[in-house]
Parts: sequence; C-alpha cells; structure tokens
Amino acid sequence: MTSILALDFGGTKHTLGVLEEGGREWRARQQVFSPPGADARYDLETVFKLARQLLNGNQPAAIGVSFGGPVDASTSTVRLSHHVPGWENIPLGKILREEFNAPAQVDNDANVAALGEGRFGVGQGMRSIFYITVSTGVGGGWLLDGQIWRGSDGMAGEIGHTVVQPDGPTCLCGKRGCVERLASGRYMALDARLRLQEDSKAGPTLWNEYSDHLEALDGKALSRAASQGDPLACQLLERSAWALGVGIGNAANLLNPQRFILGGGVTKAGEAWWQTLRVTARQTALPEVHFDILQAVLGDDAPLWGAAALALDLLMAR
Repeated sequence: MTSILALDFGGTKHTLGVLEEGGREWRARQQVFSPPGADARYDLETVFKLARQLLNGNQPAAIGVSFGGPVDASTSTVRLSHHVPGWENIPLGKILREEFNAPAQVDNDANVAALGEGRFGVGQGMRSIFYITVSTGVGGGWLLDGQIWRGSDGMAGEIGHTVVQPDGPTCLCGKRGCVERLASGRYMALDARLRLQEDSKAGPTLWNEYSDHLEALDGKALSRAASQGDPLACQLLERSAWALGVGIGNAANLLNPQRFILGGGVTKAGEAWWQTLRVTARQTALPEVHFDILQAVLGDDAPLWGAAALALDLLMAR
C-alpha cells in the first residue's frame, strides 16, 4: 500500500501521522511536546526522528505539512514562527524532500485545517467554507470550490488581525482592537492577570486559585472559572465571543461563504460563548447573507488531516 506522511508543526506541540492512500484511519500517529526554549533546529530533529520511527523503515510516497506560522506555499518555505525562534525563511519543503526522498507540500496551519475539515470533516459537501482556529492566536483559512484560497501574498484568511475595536488594546501586530487581541486564549489570560493585579475582587474564583501563581492562569482556567460564575472570566469570554462574532459577520458580508467552521481551545468555552458569537455574527451580517457556524469535528487533528490531504493531492498530481 502507498503511505503518506502528515506533519503538524505547532508552537508547543507537534503531531505526526502515517496514512494509507484511501484510508480514513491513521496507521500510526504520535504527538510530542517541545520543552521551553526549543528552537527550529530542535523541532526539526525531534520530528524527523519520530517520523522515521512511525514509518518503520518505509518510504512515504508524499508528505504534507501544516505549520503554525506564515508560509510561502508556492515554495513550501516557512517565513517565520511567532512562537519558536529560528524558523525565519526555512525551506521546509526542500529539507523534507531531501530527508525522506519524497515530494512535500507545506502550508500554514489555518489553511491546512480548513482543507482537513473540508475533505474529512464538517465541511464535506460545501462549496465554500471559512475555517477559524481560536486558540493561542486567531487564524483563518478559506476553502473555495474545494481548494485553498491563499490570496496574492498568501495572507488570505487573517481574520485574527481584522480590527473590530479601533480604540481597543494593542495587538502583537501593532494595531489596536484586533480580533486576536480580544478573542484569543493568550490575550484573555493576559488581561485577566493584569486585572487581578489591579483588583483581586474582580475575579474571586480566579484569584482564589491563582493568587500565588498568576503566570499559570491560562485560557482553560478562564473557561473553568466562567462555568463557576466568575465575573471576570465571564466578562472576558463574552468579549471574546463578541469580537469574533463581529469578525465573522464582516467576513460573511465580504465573501459570503456557506459555512464557518471553528476549532481551537477557546471554542470549548461553553454554550454561552457560542450563543454570544452566533447572535453577534448574525447581527453584524446583512440579513440577505446566509451562513451557519459549526464547531470543527476533527478537533485538534484538523491540521493533521489537512496535511494528509496536501500529500494526497501531490499523489494525484503525479
């Protein structure tokens, strides 16, 4: 049987899978976490070693890669990683071809996750979908007529850096009030820590659990605290859903996709988050613009399945 290798390079964890052509279950799959301070060299050596173990002496017919950062998909070159040093202008596709003697295609994780959900998940049968990952950051990927739409510079889908609150807090990108700055787990946790330092009574549940180690407060902690009625956690999650809802409503007006598919850790925040998101998106979009918003069914494996789709497309193109 013909095997393909799928790789998902993340900011803190990497997932690998080996799939038989035509298969719907991984023949082998494994995930590995990077230690603090890891760089591109460490990640490459770790993933290559693990890939060889999963392949068990076999050669892949093709390799598909999801990468957590900007990618020039036309050359399979990683432009940079926002979270891991050393990835600037790394020709990852070329390195993989030389390492495994197989064709390789690399794209950014949001595009690849969109492809995964479109081919194997809740986007099947849809002509146009927009996949959004809401986790440490917020990114998006368009699938039009079954194909990734990257835009002229490969930057299509950057919904995380659309501005929804011009007088809002400053984002990593330098603009104010971006969707990512208001909706992502990283920034919600940051704002919670800053607020608790000013007023411990703002979030009593959060303060009781994290007062002596605020640096450990993260997006998952906010979701737990919100489920217990913590006012600060509820406020930040409502703001997150509102910001993303405005972004989705504007995207619906602009390109009118059939379906928005949402994945990532923040989407597990609970029904109140989803309700605010859907209501805000519907209020922002024109009444003549029709769409639905669903949770990704492939979960954290959406980029890995999308990487498999990239590899399978390479086989089809032979």
